[in-house]
Amino acid sequence: MQLGFSAFTRRLLLVGVAGLSLYQISAARADDLVIYNAQHETLTKAWIEGFTRDTGIKVTVRNGDDSEMSNQILQEGNASPADVFLTENSPAMVQLANAGRLAPIDPETMKQVAANFRPASGNWIGIAARSTVFVYNKDKLKEADLPKSMLDLADPSWKGRWAASPTGADFQAIVSALLALKGEDATRAWLKAMKENFTAYRGNGTVMKAVNAGQIDGGVIYHYYWFTDQAKTGENSKNTALYYFRHQDPGAFVSTSGGGILASSKHQKEAQEFLKWLTGKGGQDVLKDGTSFEYAVGDGAQSNAKLVPVKDLDAPAVDASKLNSEKVIELMTEAGLL
Repeated sequence: MQLGFSAFTRRLLLVGVAGLSLYQISAARADDLVIYNAQHETLTKAWIEGFTRDTGIKVTVRNGDDSEMSNQILQEGNASPADVFLTENSPAMVQLANAGRLAPIDPETMKQVAANFRPASGNWIGIAARSTVFVYNKDKLKEADLPKSMLDLADPSWKGRWAASPTGADFQAIVSALLALKGEDATRAWLKAMKENFTAYRGNGTVMKAVNAGQIDGGVIYHYYWFTDQAKTGENSKNTALYYFRHQDPGAFVSTSGGGILASSKHQKEAQEFLKWLTGKGGQDVLKDGTSFEYAVGDGAQSNAKLVPVKDLDAPAVDASKLNSEKVIELMTEAGLL
């Protein structure tokens, strides 16, 4: 099957091919369920161990980043060995959905997930979630000094005082939400101001370390980096605190991690069973009881008790199936951020 790609997708495909050496894949048996995983490896490992224990179904995993894996699937077409795709953020899943590469999710499985984590398309499903936060150095900023909105970081008074990791899928998902909520003109203007004001670091964890060390006042990251470090030694977060924008602000965006089944999968039954387990009690309890500190998305499921409850985040309503990663890459490139 010959697939037609946009110039944007062709460019990402080259990145995906170049990154093949980053993939880790064990020897797959013919009956194994093959998962292309862009979620955190330790979390997915815990999920797979629980699923295999409960069902007896063996799983083979290939690990990579969100866009790396989605573009690899596009390149492989119907010959892809992947049965299931798991992401950290939703734009890579939307990319495959828009390309017609995903099969519909069993309606009973969809019902297991809270409505705000179910994309309107119905051809993939939320499996976990993470909240946007502003991590700040407590010696440099007091609560009264914090931005009331993420959009306030465009003000010249924040020049040289905040950081982000613009090349990562995490931040690009946040910009996707900004685009969905405020439109192209407002997003373009904010990104232009961001270029003037912010300092770039590679990775959310690196942003947090820089804030902790006092190299920068604050940064936009996802919440679980802070909680994960606190649960260990706290050495990279001890001088920091988290600020939640709330008020349905773009900076209160909650990103949905997705699970999808490839339309070309030879193991449709087992793939459906995996997503059913993942979004049911077994998979969601891994989030509640484990140390990933990502939010549970199951309808009525409890998240880790240390987290701010989802209902208290006051997040904006964003249909994850409409996040436009291609436009975001275009706008961020135009602003000189990529």
